[in-house]
Amino acid sequence: MKILTIALQKDGKNISTSFELIEAAKALGGELYTAVLAKDAQVAAEELASRGGGKVLAVSHANLDYLNDELYGNVLFSLIEKYDFNLVIGPATFYGKALVSRLAAKSGGRMASDVNALNGSSDGLSVTRSNYGGAVISELAPSGGGPFFATLRPKMYPESKEGAGEVVAEAVDEALMTGKMTIRERKVESAGAVNLNEADIIVSAGRGLKAAENLPLVHELADSMGAAFGASRAIVDAGWTAYSDQVGQTGKTVNPKLYFAVGISGAIQHLVGMRTSQTIVAINKDKDAPIFNVANYGVVGDAMEVLPALTKKLKAELQG
Repeated sequence: MKILTIALQKDGKNISTSFELIEAAKALGGELYTAVLAKDAQVAAEELASRGGGKVLAVSHANLDYLNDELYGNVLFSLIEKYDFNLVIGPATFYGKALVSRLAAKSGGRMASDVNALNGSSDGLSVTRSNYGGAVISELAPSGGGPFFATLRPKMYPESKEGAGEVVAEAVDEALMTGKMTIRERKVESAGAVNLNEADIIVSAGRGLKAAENLPLVHELADSMGAAFGASRAIVDAGWTAYSDQVGQTGKTVNPKLYFAVGISGAIQHLVGMRTSQTIVAINKDKDAPIFNVANYGVVGDAMEVLPALTKKLKAELQG
């Protein structure tokens, strides 16, 4: 089986998910390739090769400075045709899902999104994914012709640290580097903030904070642990914070090692986005809140009293 993983970057550096994809592919066996596209892909490609990326296909072009899924799709489709891959894996992030779904449509292949695991056996390939907020676990096996495409949820596999690899500079047709969409500038919504999809620790806030003026208490707790800030749909709809912070069915699906739910009741729409977190800590005044049904640890109390005390304790422990 020939496997292609798609490495994406942020601020010119490979994101952690790229190495998780490599680890998932290595577990399947087969012939491993990794594609990296950038204005100058050489440095990123060398890092991927040194960490087990197999044959790293590096495509460099000025028009690839920003992730334009039309141009990226054109280039990756040409590589898929050239190498005839059986499996193509991308990250289940906002950009990853947009890109891989485009590739599946162009290739006429089959696709599974937001998978938790890739499984290989004598019977062939299958993927595992959650449905209905994690209440149902499905195992899907591709059938028919053409390559199979999958987007893998972040934090499901460890990052590949080492392994064999070599960089192959790929030259592609210049005609692939033009499209209907041109990206002229990229603006970072929250400079310096920890990305929700990549975060090991997330602190999320809900309506239980009572007012937007109390959100700094949550931010302070998050900052004390180097955590990302998340939010429920209720406070996003209320205008307390940006949509990019939303965790849940209509927001982002996350899988951190530690998830704090502060003042969040635990509606199924929110649980869909975070219930696979390794450890969940809930802080809520209502002892019967549904969030406690999925929490590993629960604190029944007023967040305005609990948060300052918890932040003070954490800061003292970390500084000590």
